[in-house]
Amino acid sequence: MFSADVVRFLVLLTVFASIFLLSQVFLRVGLAGRAHAGAVNKRLKLIATGHKREDILGALRKHDPLSNPVRLGLFTTQYNNFRRNLMMAAIPFGFAQILLGMAALFALVVLVVSVVAVNSGFALGFGIIQLILAMAAAVAIGLPVFATGYMAQRRRKKMQEQFPVALDIFVRALRSGHPVTSAIELLTEEMGDPIGSEFGLIADEISYGADLTEALEDMGERWDLEDLRMFAVSLSVQNETGGNLAEILDSLSKVIRERASLFLKVRALSSEGRMTGWLLTALPVLTFVILFTMNPQFYLEVATDPIFYIGFPLMILWFFAGVFWIKKLVNLKV
Repeated sequence: MFSADVVRFLVLLTVFASIFLLSQVFLRVGLAGRAHAGAVNKRLKLIATGHKREDILGALRKHDPLSNPVRLGLFTTQYNNFRRNLMMAAIPFGFAQILLGMAALFALVVLVVSVVAVNSGFALGFGIIQLILAMAAAVAIGLPVFATGYMAQRRRKKMQEQFPVALDIFVRALRSGHPVTSAIELLTEEMGDPIGSEFGLIADEISYGADLTEALEDMGERWDLEDLRMFAVSLSVQNETGGNLAEILDSLSKVIRERASLFLKVRALSSEGRMTGWLLTALPVLTFVILFTMNPQFYLEVATDPIFYIGFPLMILWFFAGVFWIKKLVNLKV
């Protein structure tokens, strides 16, 4: 039997390890986004340090949801969305490393909570096992997924804000006499992350023989942005029918800015609902983790009740059903 001080130390060590890992991800992504001293964006920085173009392409598209698609039945959409969030959040670790880290953290939490339960005099019955697995899933899966989704949406929003500026630079380059490929190269040198590196990847693909329109369409699918899709369609139509590409893209830039203005108005009107959705999604998980860490007996005592065996799984199912419907309600399309 472990003493109360040892159990308390193990619980605090588990919480510290999870918070430390999340803070390292936040700090690494944040510092990488501010590293403009030697280069405007990450791609140029990698080129300056001597990396090959093939290695840069693999590093920046580490979690590309369009490459190596996997069919997982009902979980295919969730799997692809998670890979897209990892790509948009610019998580530097590989997918296998992330899964291994989650599995290791899951096992650690299971071990620590099991020790706490046994040391508190509770037998490892069906209800206790359910509670242990739920706690481990909340810490090792729920919190990293929420953090990744937040970072991904923050960079996606920055991408949306950068795109009209990139279009203006693109139009000015065309009017100055630059060809399309040269205008794209100019974007890679003038724009910061994430859009600067993304257009740099487009330039690399074109240099390897890829079609410009297809490369732009793939970028729009990776980031799930309608603005990028309209840009690709505009280039495709101009290639087939001709016309002044600079004027077409100038009009597109105005349309995108007006659409962005309308989108901001919609977000302002729906801010209460979106904030409620975030709270109702994240607060139950955070509350469960915090309360269990501070007072595990609060949950362990009720986990031995036979009603808990049925009520707890039903509560988890209702939670995911609520998250699904809240996402549908607050995900407004403009």
